[in-house]
Amino acid sequence: MRKRYPSDVSREQFEEIKPILAGARKQTKPRTLDLYDAFCGVLYVLKSGCQWRMLPSDFPKWRSVHAYFQIWSKKAENEESLLEQILKKISWRGPYQQWSEYEDELLHC
Repeated sequence: MRKRYPSDVSREQFEEIKPILAGARKQTKPRTLDLYDAFCGVLYVLKSGCQWRMLPSDFPKWRSVHAYFQIWSKKAENEESLLEQILKKISWRGPYQQWSEYEDELLHC
């Protein structure tokens, strides 16, 4: 059982979006980590703005959480990413991008 963080979503909210998240990647072998913990880890980084390596040890390894973030953040042409769609669906309040992405936009204006 891990510590609860303010950025976490409820299990009920997660059950609504779990099929969408699980379908984002082919499952070639059984999953070894809880998607709920990985999703909450992504939300923690988005909300706090911390570096991936600073993700608290209550969450899965930062590399695993980051790998899911990359999968869920891929955008098709002129479409929102899966992560952006889900965050809107659950009415999550917080930034959709990491600070580094905002920084890139600001520098390339």
